[in-house]
Amino acid sequence: MVSSSTSRRVALVTLGCARNEVDSEELAGRLNADGWQLVDAEDGGADVVLVNTCGFVEQAKKDSVDTLLAAADTGAKVVAVGCLAERYGAELAESLPEADAVLGFDHYASVGERLDDVLAGRTVAAHAPVDRRTLLPITPVHRPAVAEEVALPGHGTAWGPRILRTRLDDSPVAPLKIASGCDRRCSFCAIPSFRGAFVSRRPEEILGEAGWLAERGVRELFLVSENSTSYGKDLGDPRALESLLGQLAAVEGIERVRVSYLQPAETRPGLVRAIATTQGVADYFDLSFQHASETVLRRMRRFGSTEAFLALIGQIRELSPSAGIRTNVIVGFPGETEDDVAELERFLTGARLDAVGVFGYSDEDGTEAETLGGKLEAEVVAERVARVSALVDELTAQRAEDRIGDEVVVLVERSESAGSDCAGRAAHQAPEVDGECVLLDGEAVRAGELAVGDLVRCRVEASEGVDLIVRPVLVVPRGTSR
Repeated sequence: MVSSSTSRRVALVTLGCARNEVDSEELAGRLNADGWQLVDAEDGGADVVLVNTCGFVEQAKKDSVDTLLAAADTGAKVVAVGCLAERYGAELAESLPEADAVLGFDHYASVGERLDDVLAGRTVAAHAPVDRRTLLPITPVHRPAVAEEVALPGHGTAWGPRILRTRLDDSPVAPLKIASGCDRRCSFCAIPSFRGAFVSRRPEEILGEAGWLAERGVRELFLVSENSTSYGKDLGDPRALESLLGQLAAVEGIERVRVSYLQPAETRPGLVRAIATTQGVADYFDLSFQHASETVLRRMRRFGSTEAFLALIGQIRELSPSAGIRTNVIVGFPGETEDDVAELERFLTGARLDAVGVFGYSDEDGTEAETLGGKLEAEVVAERVARVSALVDELTAQRAEDRIGDEVVVLVERSESAGSDCAGRAAHQAPEVDGECVLLDGEAVRAGELAVGDLVRCRVEASEGVDLIVRPVLVVPRGTSR
């Protein structure tokens, strides 16, 4: 093994979703504890570049391979981890000799030792991928919260100590993983095959990490998992998320808690009420509708319909008329007809959503959908993506325009002291994907009194697409937002 006194520099590059970002921060914590020095990939000088890949869709796979090749050009050793590495293992290693090692999730507990091997020129055998749908995700979990100085073994729900790679003067938001894996069997999705069966983290462990994050300046917790509505079912409490939200919102220093990835079929009235009415919880609903045609949804192995989805949205807006609602939809699914697309358009028009991601269907290795008949030509899928995207752009811009005259509470994420506009996000806007609020000149803005992490009550004066132009009304003292 390489001596701990030897300078060992590692750069982490993360692709994909917020769940991957948490994984990278856990890996960074382990590497730091093993004596590795963390450096920025852009600055050069790394002995090893660790690329946390994404393997969700074809474009993500291509981006991951391109990133690995670019890392190889730096002259550093290159190691692939993450979903693409877990999913393809030895196949990826064979087709990409530029990578010095391809590690699976089960290597995470000993990642420092494996990088020592790579740096010393020792061969690290790529793992053999397995179908993890009947397995716990990564490594079994359910460990008690511990002091931050203690590094926990294993991976998945273990938390600490993470290394917060995003500087909090740049963003006061941090993802917080509440579960791993997924038990659903959507016909288009391969995630359960390489992420494993669903396992919830215990509430005390999540709360312990939330307090740890708050002590480091985090103001908004972004709860992530493969399926947040399943939280607690394996703990014997299907309503666990409802109580957890209130407990997280009460953590000292936390001003806002946001939930991601809700399954409409599992979104119960009690959970809707908890998200819409609990003080300190963003009235924000990230609902995975995927389509609205019953025919397409059944081929996707999903439940719902236009009427059922609109009824759920009605429940939300009855409790919180200004609640933010976003979704993703897939168009061009095998067998999709023009009538199916029209039904999706009818739903989107009636739903008045704040943000919609539109994706064209493509086959995913090992999924049921890959074997379905009725595949559409690529140009047909592209045309439907463009058509639905144009409708979405119009509808979401209208939804933003409807907010003109409203008051919103903005979490500041950029201040003019940083040489840019003063901007942040309201409760209906999730990080990176849902637009932002740009603050017009106000007394606090002109005086440079606003800092990243402050909450400001603002009046919406205009909109630009999904972005809002707002004027400050009142700076909310920290700790008083609820």
